[in-house]
This record gives sequence, C-alpha cells and structure tokens, in this order.
Amino acid sequence: MIRFLLSVAVSLVSAVVAFLVAWAAIDGFHLTARGFFIAVALFTALQSLLAPFVFNVARKYASAVLGGIGLVSTLLALWITTLISDTLTISGVTAWISSTVVVWLVSALGTWGIGYLVLRRWWDAKQAAQAENAAADAALARREAKRGK
Repeated sequence: MIRFLLSVAVSLVSAVVAFLVAWAAIDGFHLTARGFFIAVALFTALQSLLAPFVFNVARKYASAVLGGIGLVSTLLALWITTLISDTLTISGVTAWISSTVVVWLVSALGTWGIGYLVLRRWWDAKQAAQAENAAADAALARREAKRGK
C-alpha cells in the first residue's frame, strides 16, 4: 500500500513538472491557474488508466507500435483532460504534437528519476529496519541462551 501511494505521489509530482514545462514552452498549451491541479490530477488518473489499456490493445492488434504506447496514452490523456475540464486547452496541431512529446518525456523522466530516488530511500530504510530487528532478535537470543545455561 505504501509503495502504491509513493507511486501515485511520484506520478503527480512528475505530471506537475511536465505541465509547467509544457505551459512555459509551448504556444497553444493553456492552463488556468485556478484549475492547474485539477488538470494535473485528471491527467495523472487518465494516464494511469489508459496506459495499460493502450498497451494491451497495441499488443493484440498492432505490436509494431508498442514503443509508442507512452506517447499514445499521453495524447489520449491530454485529449480527455481537455474534454472533461475547461482548465486545459491545447490549440493547433503543432501544440498537440509538441505537448504530447514534452509532457510524455518530462513525466517519464520525472517518474523514473523521482521514483528511483523515493523508492530507493524507502527500500533502504526498510532494509535497515529489518537488519536492526534481526540484530535485536540475535541479541535477545544470546541473552536467553546465557540465562538457559
């Protein structure tokens, strides 16, 4: 459960960064300040739901495009976000293509980088706690063995 929550948090943070980069760099990518977090939350939820679906469809019907799954699911998530919410608008073919690539690239790199750092810290802390518990158990066993003699 903790790993799932960490994964969601990492996805949200990377989507925030991706939307900020797209907002700053792409003409035609417009976000309202009041709805920024709504758009990010919608996009992140849609992305997490659409990616496995698009992967399964592509694997079954068009295995040659499996490498572009992230781009396709990002495009779909952006499109549905613009339909559901009035907080994000993307106008123009160039803006759609560049928004898809930028959001996909930044969120993928962010998820990979942040996820690695966060999950690694969590894993290292878990391993340290297990080692500490094992050392405490060994010390307790030694004391019990001394008492038993």
